[in-house]
Amino acid sequence: MLKKIYLLLNKYKTFIRFVIVGFINTFNYYIIYLFFLVIINSPYIISHSLGYLISMVGSFYLNCYFTYKTKPTLKKFLQFPLTYIVNYSVTTFSLFIFVDLLNWGEFFAPLLASIIPIPFTFILSKWILTNKNIRSSTKLENSN
Repeated sequence: MLKKIYLLLNKYKTFIRFVIVGFINTFNYYIIYLFFLVIINSPYIISHSLGYLISMVGSFYLNCYFTYKTKPTLKKFLQFPLTYIVNYSVTTFSLFIFVDLLNWGEFFAPLLASIIPIPFTFILSKWILTNKNIRSSTKLENSN
C-alpha cells in the first residue's frame, strides 16, 4: 500500500509541487489583497489586481526553482505573465460571479475563485518554463 502511494506521488510530483507553490502564492496574494482592501480601502477588483501583479514575481521564482527545477531567464520571466493572463481572467470572472451575482463575501470569494484556474495555469506554466508538454514530462518523471 505504501509503495503504491509512493509511486502515485512520484508520478505526479511536479503537479504536487505546483499545487504547493500555488498555496504559498495564494497566501501571499490574499495577504496583499486584504491589505489593499482593508487597510488602503481599495475596491475589491483593484485589490485583486494589485495582489496578482505583486505576487506574480514570487510565483515565477518559486515555480522555476521548486516546481520545475529550471533556471529562470529573462525570456521566461517575460513569458510567465501569459500564465497570469489566463489565471487572472478565469479568477476575475469567477470572483465577479461569486461576489456580484451570488452575493458571496469579498473576503472568502477570492480563495474559492483561485482554485478554478489551476489546471489551465499548470499546463501553460509547464510549457513556458520547461518547453515540455505535459505528456512528455510525465514520461520523464516516471523514468527517474
